[in-house]
Amino acid sequence: MAAGGFPHEGSFQSDEEEEFKPRGNILKLWGNQVTMNINPMIHTNIIQSPYFKTNLIELKTYHEVIDEIYYKVTHLEPWERNSRRMGGQTGMCGGVRGVGAGGIVSTAYCLLFKLFTLKLTRKQLKGLLEHPDSPYIRALGFMYIRYCLPPEDLWMWFAPYLDDEEEIDVRAGGGCNMTIGAMLGQWLTKLDWFSTLFPRIPVPVQKKIDEKLRLRRQRQMREEATRGQKFKDRENRSDSEERCSRDRKKYRDYDDEQIKRRSHSRSRSHDRHRHRRHRSRSRSHDRGRRESSFDRDLRRARERQERVRR
Repeated sequence: MAAGGFPHEGSFQSDEEEEFKPRGNILKLWGNQVTMNINPMIHTNIIQSPYFKTNLIELKTYHEVIDEIYYKVTHLEPWERNSRRMGGQTGMCGGVRGVGAGGIVSTAYCLLFKLFTLKLTRKQLKGLLEHPDSPYIRALGFMYIRYCLPPEDLWMWFAPYLDDEEEIDVRAGGGCNMTIGAMLGQWLTKLDWFSTLFPRIPVPVQKKIDEKLRLRRQRQMREEATRGQKFKDRENRSDSEERCSRDRKKYRDYDDEQIKRRSHSRSRSHDRHRHRRHRSRSRSHDRGRRESSFDRDLRRARERQERVRR
């Protein structure tokens, strides 16, 4: 057990690896080999259904059944919408626990039973689970597992898809969307499925499944906490970098302002010096001009004295 009450991730993965050992292509079926472990009323209505006796009897291959699922299945309920009080296909088991008063059995359950008559191989079943064309093809593959395969194998088949985010509307008439992963989690922990029941999982097997789900939730909580801390750290780094960037810009602006001020001061000093030099040159020039006039007057005075002496 790791710190904080969480199990070590290795313990979870070791259980997964143990259950995913390579196996043969022949699937071992579990329970009633005639009814596929579905409720007697549903089974009776399937084998008496005109759709099953007329249409599906013509489908001989696995791929033909997949095409039929693609075009015809729109929900996963055992009965078609608003058919429970209709006559004709009511069957003989109205008092059986887990079923209602009967009705028109759904296309989905007819095709599910058709898959059962084909006795799918492991490769074919995996092909259903990974099929890219329709979530209903995948869902009938998972439903085949829930009804037909040994309960101790359920976790092996379902665990890789518990985080599957593909959505599917399971209700007749629409309005009940869920992800594949959420649907499988419900099938592992609950027996009720609309108006019917899945086969009961033995108590020891159910306890193991519940424990694995608990460990899985704890692992997810630990991973989410780690992701949240990483996100918080990234935000803190981003805020710190943003503050540093603002500070650097502020300092650059301050330095630019100081440079401008020094440049302006030097310019004004240069202007004053140039003006002083200009004024000095002007005064010197004026003195030069005044001295020249004095010398000229003095020369003229001397010339007049010379003339008087003569």
